[in-house]
Amino acid sequence: MTTIQDYLFATNAVRVSDPEKSFWYASGTLGPFYVNTHFLIESEEKANELLSKIEDAAAGDRTDFLSAIFPFIKNQYERSESYKMVIDQIVSKAKELEFDYISGGERRDFFFSVMPAFILGKPHVSIFKDGETYYSSSVEAKAVKVGKGDLSGKKALHIADLITEASSYTNAWIPSIRNLGSEITDTIAVINRLQGGEENLRKEGVNMYTFANIEFSLFKDAAEKGILTDAQKDMVARFMKDPIEYMKEFLLAHPSFIDDQIALGGKPKQRAEMAISRGYVPGRSEV
Repeated sequence: MTTIQDYLFATNAVRVSDPEKSFWYASGTLGPFYVNTHFLIESEEKANELLSKIEDAAAGDRTDFLSAIFPFIKNQYERSESYKMVIDQIVSKAKELEFDYISGGERRDFFFSVMPAFILGKPHVSIFKDGETYYSSSVEAKAVKVGKGDLSGKKALHIADLITEASSYTNAWIPSIRNLGSEITDTIAVINRLQGGEENLRKEGVNMYTFANIEFSLFKDAAEKGILTDAQKDMVARFMKDPIEYMKEFLLAHPSFIDDQIALGGKPKQRAEMAISRGYVPGRSEV
């Protein structure tokens, strides 16, 4: 039986590099894998297509936001095995919880919050990056802009793509929900990055439920199934033991990597220069 963990690799939602290569992270560090939960909708191509629709709809009349993106989401639920499995598991978990409406935040939360609201017949609150919030009695109805105290006494279930440190929750989603006069006691996310998010949410009185953890056993199981090579598995193990030491070992084994990245310009150059400035590159202290 195919699991969510299998689909993470099949859709490249979790992608592991070739042992001779590595991925840049925004912090100016290198790592052997990246996580894009929203690829579970079917593929990177389909995920980017929905992101584009979300951006366009968010920039337009937000009272029509959900009705603009919902047809694409519903079509993907009906055609994509990976997406249907994830949504069905979210819905199954949501049925165990008490809440009045589902909330999701711009942008990737909408991949996973909208369809469960439709299936469960619950209202949906869309939270945008600029702080605006819109309430939809159904995902196919016109939304209404809501503000301070407008949903007083209601309970929200926030659904997200993944949780790392839960900074989006503490900085944006939870304050927005509380501003409406609502409370949030539960949240569902597809992936837990295991970087302190659950503890930070607990401090806010929020219970967290997820379906996959980014931990070594995920990669070990993938190697046992032939999805990853042993070399990839071992590379991930070294990274998880000590990310900075992994980076230094990689750069020592590939002495031209930093100069090659600088020569590329753009983001690779920016990340390489950041790595040098932060002392991550052996033998280099300035650009």
